[in-house]
Amino acid sequence: MKTQITCVLFALISCSCFGQYDYAPSKKYPFGRPNPDAPKQIMDYEAMMGTCQCKSFRKGTDGEWGAPVDMTWTFQYIMNGMGVQDYTLKQDGAHSGSIRQYDADSARWNVHYYSSPAPGAAPLSHWTGNLEEDKIVLYRPQQSPQGYDGFSRLTFYNFSEKGYSWIGEWIDVGNTVVFPFWKIECKR
Repeated sequence: MKTQITCVLFALISCSCFGQYDYAPSKKYPFGRPNPDAPKQIMDYEAMMGTCQCKSFRKGTDGEWGAPVDMTWTFQYIMNGMGVQDYTLKQDGAHSGSIRQYDADSARWNVHYYSSPAPGAAPLSHWTGNLEEDKIVLYRPQQSPQGYDGFSRLTFYNFSEKGYSWIGEWIDVGNTVVFPFWKIECKR
């Protein structure tokens, strides 16, 4: 009987020890950790890991920046440290997030965006891009409201231990017209 109990306890302890994922979010690492087997670009988002208090500003139809919306923005490693997820919780109830994976074959980030105001949007909006000097820059083909070809450009910048900044812009194909439509300032 004592031997059977010992065997059962050993099996349960072994299962709980080997069932863990070393780089997933945990009590010790609430935002996960980068997996050393992931492409080195997994570290591009390191400065944003954790939760920040942010102010979100959208440009109105009058061309002026609207009143700020308070939000939290959380970044964490997912898929056992092989990808990055972010999500926002906004005071206005328009929550959103993204799943980010680096594709070594195409040498770029693939970012899939989802939001509570558009839960049925399929397929998910998709941006691609890379770390360029000290900014993460992502692009998606998009026409302007007037029908001109161009891109939606999303840029993370001003990384520091105090926070970071983000801006969404529409740019034309020649990169001569730049229209900012959304900006976010985040503080730790």
